[in-house]
This record gives sequence, structure tokens and C-alpha cells, in this order.
Amino acid sequence: MDILNAIVALLNFVVIPGAAYGAQLALGALGVTLVYGILRFSNFAHGDTMAFGTMATILITWWLQSMGVSLGPLPTALLALPFGILAAALLLLATDRGIYRFYRQRKAVPVIIVIVSTGVMFIYNGLVRFIIGVEDQNFLDGERFIISARDFKSMTGLDEGLALKTTQGITIVVAVIVVAVLFWFLNKTRTGKSMRAFSDNEDLALLSGINPERVVMVTWLIVAALATIAGVLYGLDKSFKPFTYFQLLLPIFASAIVGGLGNPLGAIAGGFVIAFSEVTVTYAWKKVLIYLMPESLEPSGLVQLMGTDYKFAVSFAILVIVLLFKPTGLFKGQSV
Repeated sequence: MDILNAIVALLNFVVIPGAAYGAQLALGALGVTLVYGILRFSNFAHGDTMAFGTMATILITWWLQSMGVSLGPLPTALLALPFGILAAALLLLATDRGIYRFYRQRKAVPVIIVIVSTGVMFIYNGLVRFIIGVEDQNFLDGERFIISARDFKSMTGLDEGLALKTTQGITIVVAVIVVAVLFWFLNKTRTGKSMRAFSDNEDLALLSGINPERVVMVTWLIVAALATIAGVLYGLDKSFKPFTYFQLLLPIFASAIVGGLGNPLGAIAGGFVIAFSEVTVTYAWKKVLIYLMPESLEPSGLVQLMGTDYKFAVSFAILVIVLLFKPTGLFKGQSV
């Protein structure tokens, strides 16, 4: 029985939160890796693109809620999500038309565009803070749990309860659908194949008659969708605060680089590696160990390697190690 309680505690506090967080990072890292693979620069404004798309979704959600519109047990934000994606797409296309295209046409070296994207990041961040404020914004409604800890305890008779939040279930399901659709698009459609060809060899793609501006436009549209979906799922699961999305840039880039920058499959794997590393290192293992160890050996402390306030240090440490020893990442993307 104690082993079962330990397994339930592990699932409740490590596996399920890690899987949901990993799915959110994977979707964010996919956007970063698409920009790097196709447009050939590291987009430092990606975290604040997520914030902008999420902000637009929140504003539409509040409007729908004020009109009495809801999805019952599901969050109303799912109805507002397409509008958030549209807002993020318009922002990215306008930014590309007004800023990035200027440097692209002049064949600017990637580091110049990276510096430009840093400026864009601060503009996005200021815009989001000006519109929605700097405080935490809660926009979650509907049922909070698919199964609550109390219900699980009454069903199983175990001391430990297993809680599965609605947002965690939605995150995992939506991430699977989005990734499946993205890979189908990139591998089966003509536009997707054009994007892959452009990524592999730009000069050869141009000689084959591929329109580079169309590839760029479609890339930004996909990135807007991925960023907004990732941002909304993160905001529903935790909370929305503009500065948090600025901080998310580190684990998202770490996910993309660990998996292999420019490799979509690597971005997904990297997202889960970073997420489970953060959750595992910052989790207090005392509860699990109490079930598994004799009473005389039970730990008195929390058995926590690092406080939750320092979880982003885990991403940074992994990022440094990968850059030092395997700069192409797990799936051999482009070296950084």
C-alpha cells in the first residue's frame, strides 16, 4: 500500500505537472525552432509574442464571459483562442513587414537580426503591460478538476490523492493535436514541403520557383498559432503575468537547443527534458521517501535539491552543458 501511495504522490506532483509543463514548453520551442530553421535567426521576442497572443485571448474571454457565453465545464478561453491567434499573427506580420524584411533584403548577418529581435521583445513587453497591466490575471472558468484528490481517495482508499486539473488534461490533448497537425502540414502539404526545402537550401529552393515571401508569411502564421496556444495553455494552467512570459524565454530556448535547434522533433523532446528536469530538481521528495523508507530512516528535511524560486537556473545549467558538450543537441539540429 505504501508503494502505491508513493507512486500516486509521484504522479501527482512530478509526472502530471511535468507532462503538462513539458507540452507547453514544447509548443513554445517549436515556434523558436521554426524561426531559426527557416528565417535563420533566434527570435528573442518569442516569449512576449506568447504574452501578446495570450493577452488578446484574455480580453476576448472577458468579453465573452460578460456576454454570458461559456463552454460549460471547459474554459471559455478555448472559444477566444482563434481571436488571440489572429491578433498575434497580425502583430508578427506587421513586425516582419516593418522591421525584419528590411534586414532580410539587405542580407544582414543573423546576429544583427537577433539584436533587432531583442528590441522588438521590449516593445512587445511594454505594449502588453500597457494594455493589460503588470498584475496576475485570472481568466480560468469551468470545472477545475477532471478528478479531484478527494474523489480519488474515496475511490481507491489510498492515503494519497491524485488530482488531474482540467487545464492539465486540455494542455496534453491540445499539444498532441497541434503537433500532429503541424507534422502533417510540414510533411504532406505543398506549402509545408516548400518550407522544408527553403530551410534545407535557400538558394536551391529559390531556383525551384519557391516564393520566399510566401514561405516567410506562412512561417509567421504558424509561429503566431504555436506561441498563442502555448501561452494560453500556460496561462490557464498557472496564471498570466507579462513578466512570467519574459522569463519563459530561457526554458523555451533551452528546450529548442537541447533538442537540436532547427529540428521540430528535437524541440518537443527538449521541452519535456527541461520540464521534467525543473520539476524533479525543485520537488520536495520527503513525501515520497516517507512511504518508501523505514520509519527510522525517514528524512527530517524536505529533501529538495533547489527551491522553486530557482527553477529557471536548472534550464540555464542544462543549456550551458549542452552548448559546451553537444552544441547540435540531442537530435542534431544546427549548431549554435
